[in-house]
Amino acid sequence: GPPFTHQQTPRKMVYYGQTSCEQDTERYLDVVKYVFSSYKKEVPLVINTMGWVKGEGLLLLIDIIRLLSPSHIVQMDVYDWKAMAPLTPEYVHLTPGLYTKGKQQAKCKRMRTSGVEDWKTSEGEGDASVPEYKLLYVHPEFPRAGVAGEARVHSGILRDMSILGYLGQLQSPDIGAVLPLHSLVPYQVPFSAVALRVIHTDVAPTNIMYAVNASWVGLCRIPDEIRCQTDGPVLLTQTPVCDCLGFGIVRGVEMEKKLYHVLTPVPPENLRLVNCLLLGNIAIPNCVLVGQQGIEGEIPYVTSDYNYSI
Repeated sequence: GPPFTHQQTPRKMVYYGQTSCEQDTERYLDVVKYVFSSYKKEVPLVINTMGWVKGEGLLLLIDIIRLLSPSHIVQMDVYDWKAMAPLTPEYVHLTPGLYTKGKQQAKCKRMRTSGVEDWKTSEGEGDASVPEYKLLYVHPEFPRAGVAGEARVHSGILRDMSILGYLGQLQSPDIGAVLPLHSLVPYQVPFSAVALRVIHTDVAPTNIMYAVNASWVGLCRIPDEIRCQTDGPVLLTQTPVCDCLGFGIVRGVEMEKKLYHVLTPVPPENLRLVNCLLLGNIAIPNCVLVGQQGIEGEIPYVTSDYNYSI
């Protein structure tokens, strides 16, 4: 079935916090390196690259191929689209990536021998060898294969389904009774126990709680100890590349007692390790907020009388 029906806890996970890596390709590569470093080679590894293969996306793909040294590459061509070259080992060897250099073509040296000009190629000393992998090139013959445009809508729906499937772990196993999120008991987390960071944009410290309230967060572990002079909140100045142990919803912020109220299906033994909440550009699916049962009057976090002139 589709992925959202059989979710598993990853062995190693980083919360990138955006649906596209266009804004921060450098961090994306750092994340790939970090996750890949824990691969122990005891089982075969299938790397599902993203579909961004134009412009910088192709250059990034070349970086990733260099970085991960695969044994096989499966390239699916698009019907009636000739823009992308076959990713042969020679092509990857010679083409510069976004952050890595390609090997220059061997330069020709002119050698004068007995008055006759002789041309010889000079191999650069210590050249990196051509990568060794097998390219499997698949060319679908049916029309509209891989046509761009619908993917963005579909991926948004699938992402919402993944989030809903994940939140389904909060429900009791009894079939029938689906509890709305506002009737589930959240964890209370002191401001001073976790560091905060908004990944995708700059938020003024005075506005951070508006951003965090009612948001989807990655529950992460940074190696540094949380040192808090005051009683919080603790704000990070840079986005860490660190382990993500799962996800949650900050369903309320209690300013008087300085507590976050967090809903999450992550088991308590893993929650003990969490010391950082990362907030990205991933929204809670609308249906979760709009479809809350048993509420009279305004639905929490949903505004109906909105002044568009603001």
